[in-house]
Amino acid sequence: MDAAVLAAARLIAEADSLIITAGAGMGVDSGLPDFRGTQGFWRAYPGLEKAGLRFEEIASPVHFASDPALGWGFYGHRLKLYRQTVPHAGFGLLLGWGRTKQHGCFVFTSNVDGHFRKAGFDPQGVAECHGSILHLQCLENCTGDIWPAGAVQPEIDEGNCRMTSPLPRCPHCDAIARPNILMFGDWGWNEARTAGQQARFNAWRKTARRPVVVELGAGTTVPSVRVFGERQRVPLIRINPVDSAADGGRTVSIPLGALDALQRLQCILDTGEAGLRDPS
Repeated sequence: MDAAVLAAARLIAEADSLIITAGAGMGVDSGLPDFRGTQGFWRAYPGLEKAGLRFEEIASPVHFASDPALGWGFYGHRLKLYRQTVPHAGFGLLLGWGRTKQHGCFVFTSNVDGHFRKAGFDPQGVAECHGSILHLQCLENCTGDIWPAGAVQPEIDEGNCRMTSPLPRCPHCDAIARPNILMFGDWGWNEARTAGQQARFNAWRKTARRPVVVELGAGTTVPSVRVFGERQRVPLIRINPVDSAADGGRTVSIPLGALDALQRLQCILDTGEAGLRDPS
């Protein structure tokens, strides 16, 4: 463990840029629920246990058409929760490291909570591959517009997971609005905003000569984040208390939670152990 943390700290110190990739495990230390397994999900949403709905079933656009109060009961609760939650201190550590690098950092995340932006990361340097709960689109995608969800103030009957406040609607056609999030079995997601973020990453990536990927809490069930980081073909630091297995010789595996691992890395970087220097 100590050897892996030291090796990871060396990679960070020697890099001229950071590619920060993050999955759902990044938010656990902020107090967000872990949806790993049906029982963990139902502990967070007892109303859905009564209905017998698993995460993969409720996280679907079909409910916004057939029963929008239920669809918004789930996503409205999440919107309210993410707004109230403070990103943990590990976000600030990553932000500080990025500021010391010649080419800065770029975030690629499957999390829809907006917490990297909330923690102070430049919005132009964040790519949300599954969209954002802080943005809406028309269920019918009538004009292709995507707009902020700031006006939505959800009131939720948590016992039944139903939204009791007015349902968000499209300002153009008055159809039900939905979060601009890629859901399961989702053929109606408007990916324009995310595509623009990806284009900005591609342009930034051409400037980075010695990047290192810092992967945090990215699981294997939906491996979007893991695959993205591995495809960069640069040294990768995989931080995950469960799914930390290294896929190759360029991967350093740290089987810890995000905050714990980042704080240990910061301690080594602060002391300059083993002659660490950032050559950028």
